[in-house]
Amino acid sequence: MGSNRKRPFGYRMELGEIVLHPAEAETVRWIYDSYLAGASYNALVDKLKERGVPYDGDKPWNKNMAARILADRRYTGEDGFPQVIPEGQFHMARVRRQERASPCKKTLAQKELRKLCGGSPPAWVERQVLGALNRLIRHPELITCPVLEDEPLPETKKLRRELDELLHRPPVDEEQARDLAFRLTALQLDAIGPEEYETLRLRRLFQNRQPMMELEQELLHESVRHITVSNGTVTVLLKNNQTLEGGNGT
Repeated sequence: MGSNRKRPFGYRMELGEIVLHPAEAETVRWIYDSYLAGASYNALVDKLKERGVPYDGDKPWNKNMAARILADRRYTGEDGFPQVIPEGQFHMARVRRQERASPCKKTLAQKELRKLCGGSPPAWVERQVLGALNRLIRHPELITCPVLEDEPLPETKKLRRELDELLHRPPVDEEQARDLAFRLTALQLDAIGPEEYETLRLRRLFQNRQPMMELEQELLHESVRHITVSNGTVTVLLKNNQTLEGGNGT
C-alpha cells in the first residue's frame, strides 16, 4: 500500500518538525545534477528505478514525479523546509525546462555538443564550452602537454652535441652532418607521444582564428574528446587529454 504522501519527496516529520529524509534528499540532489547534465525525464525514471529509492510506498517512479521535484521551490529552503539544493541550481533547472518546452532546430554544432556530452545539454553548457574554446583562440599557448617538458634522452643530447660540433668545425663534412641530422630527427620523432602530436596540432588549429559568436561544429569535432557536466560545472577534455573548465560566454 502507498503512504499517500503529503510532504514533498526528500522530507519527513520528526517530533512535529519537518526534517530532511537523508536517502530521499540525496536522490533529489542526484535528480537535479542529472537533469542539468542532460538527462531526459525518461532517463531519470529509468535510473531512479535502478537506484531502488521508492517515491511513495509501492508506487513506481514516473515522469510526473520527476517533473514535480524539478519544479518545487521548497527544495531551496522556502516555506520553512530545510534546504536541499542551492537557489542557483533550481534556477538552471527551470531554464532548462523552459528550453525543452519550446524546442528549436538544432545546429550542427549543437548536435556535435550533444554527442560529446552524451545527452542533450542545456544552453548554459553551450555557453561555457563556447567561452572555454574562445579562451584558447585568444591564447593558444594555454594548450599544453606535460610530455613536452620532458628531459631529452641521453642519446638525443649526444647526437645534438656531435652535430653542433661538426657544423662549427669547417670544412663541414656534409655527408656526416646529414647522417647525424637524420638520426637525430628519427630519435626525436620516436620520443614524441600522441599527446604531443595532438598538442601541436591543436595549437595550429586555434591559432589565427577569430573568437566565435556561436559554436562551430568543425572546431568542436577536431578539438574536443569529451565534455563532462557536474554540479553546474563544465569540464572539457581536449584531444591531447588536457582538461579545462568552462568559461562564460564569448
